[in-house]
Amino acid sequence: MDAVRVRVDRDLCIGVGNCVAYAPTVFELDEENKAVVLDPASVDDDTLLEAAKSCPESAILVEDDEGNQLYP
Repeated sequence: MDAVRVRVDRDLCIGVGNCVAYAPTVFELDEENKAVVLDPASVDDDTLLEAAKSCPESAILVEDDEGNQLYP
């Protein structure tokens, strides 16, 4: 993949933290116990997608540089 954009839908995020466990340089939980994106380029694409897939609420959206949704 080329450059990707990662967003967290804060309305869907329930703060389970799986994404943080998979990619702690990409995600952290904020003071509201919601995931926030730090540095998506700090991990390889496979790790990033696994972190997104680990979210039980599918709150992590991954898009390519043209805005095409890659996950979910």
